[in-house]
Amino acid sequence: MIGRIAGRLLYRAADHVLIDVRGVGYLVHVSERVLAGLPRNGEAVALWTELSVREDGWTLYGFPTLVEKEWHRLLLTVQGVGAKVSLALLGALGPEALGRAIALGDWATLARAKGVGPRTAQRVVNELRDKAPVVMAMAGLMGATAPARRPRQDGSAMAQAEALSALGNLGYGPGEAVQAVAQAAEAQPGMGTPDLIRAALRLLAPKG
Repeated sequence: MIGRIAGRLLYRAADHVLIDVRGVGYLVHVSERVLAGLPRNGEAVALWTELSVREDGWTLYGFPTLVEKEWHRLLLTVQGVGAKVSLALLGALGPEALGRAIALGDWATLARAKGVGPRTAQRVVNELRDKAPVVMAMAGLMGATAPARRPRQDGSAMAQAEALSALGNLGYGPGEAVQAVAQAAEAQPGMGTPDLIRAALRLLAPKG
């Protein structure tokens, strides 16, 4: 299993790149968003990869972070979602916005991705809403590490992951915790962990 490759970017096409690793060229399929964030040809690059083995051949898919790779793997568990749809969703939204949309049940946002219709978007939301917190929490635990180029750490993803952990420690279930955190983050982007926890707790507080 090829889980990660690091080498020199040789060329890029519309949906894939070729990476030279010690004289061996690896063709890696990536989303439009990942493609736009890669360095120039000839520069060093590293991608987390997922290998798809089928009767008609082997295909490598590349992701700038391990969290994004895990989102891809989770999306593939949804009936009717293949690699093309997964890359379209991740390319259009990115892992953070994808997780927020799923948590909020916002299938309309997912349906705007190229090649993703309303029925598929609704299926993704319905099947992954309870599974999303696990992957969302990884962003904080792993710091969204190992991108194509050394990035700044995503503070928003970190805050959301830490807020999810805190709410879990307080006894809230994953489903209600991730929905509250997503709503709070959407209402006021850029909040730090303490403010995000307080905002989520206000949403979770009994009404009336």
